[in-house]
Amino acid sequence: MIVRKRPRGWQLFFIVRGSILYSIRWSLLVNTLLAIAVTYVHGNLFKVKITLTTIPFTLIGLALAIFLGFRNSATYDRYWEGRKLWGELVIQTRVLCRQILAYANPTDFRHSGTHQDPEQDTQVRRLIAFSHALRHHLRDTDPQPDITPHLSDEDLSRCLKAQHRPESLLHQMARQFDQWQQDGRLREITAMELDKGLSALQRVVGACERIKHTPLPFSYTLMLHRTAYLYCLLLPFGLVDTIGFMTPVVVAIVSYTFFGLDALGDEIEEPFGMSPNDLPLSAICRSVERLLREQLGDDDLPPPLEPDNHCLS
Repeated sequence: MIVRKRPRGWQLFFIVRGSILYSIRWSLLVNTLLAIAVTYVHGNLFKVKITLTTIPFTLIGLALAIFLGFRNSATYDRYWEGRKLWGELVIQTRVLCRQILAYANPTDFRHSGTHQDPEQDTQVRRLIAFSHALRHHLRDTDPQPDITPHLSDEDLSRCLKAQHRPESLLHQMARQFDQWQQDGRLREITAMELDKGLSALQRVVGACERIKHTPLPFSYTLMLHRTAYLYCLLLPFGLVDTIGFMTPVVVAIVSYTFFGLDALGDEIEEPFGMSPNDLPLSAICRSVERLLREQLGDDDLPPPLEPDNHCLS
């Protein structure tokens, strides 16, 4: 995610980091060069003029703008839903951490003044590992470096062998809660509340997977790609008779708008990736880790992630 102050005035024209311009640079360059060539040869090469009326471009351009706007609205809905889901994950991990430390403390530890027993520490660290495991699960990356410091050897081995690692950690936590209830450490109503918290995390996992594995219909995206490119490639022929040498400038601006909207829709359609405009899942996981470790009394906290060249990953 790009994190920077809102630019003002001429700064808008010189920002590269986070701009969609880098992604469309070659398409924009080719289309602008074509417009320059059309303007140069118009009426000069064999005295031939290949022109098109502007009426079709007006009608098609209006329809294309509406469809691109609709697609970008749909992709932003996916992006915002992903952010809300990770916000829910942050809330639920905090709630579960509080409940684990407050309601599952055995009598001997309460009387001794100790903050928590080792089993509580293990459960909270499983929550930390869960957030990292879900991030890597959505990005198809290796979670081992991030989850290893928070899990016992047995938990780590079981988690890495599982095909669905976030679910494996939730199951381990559920078994621990059940054992606590059997040992009399949890009342039935408290165990039910803890189970609701795990169920909420499972719903977050399922909803994130739905976003990841259900892209916008390919045929719809393909149609918009083709229409945008054909429109911009033919646009110089429709403008050259009307505006002459200004054709390349106008074509470059229109192409930047349509190519940019098209590419931006592609980029934010998958909000859990690692491109500059995707969600900062690593920073969110670091925030979860810092807060939960602080609740465990850990003073050696990792620093919060800061934007690297205005990009928060």
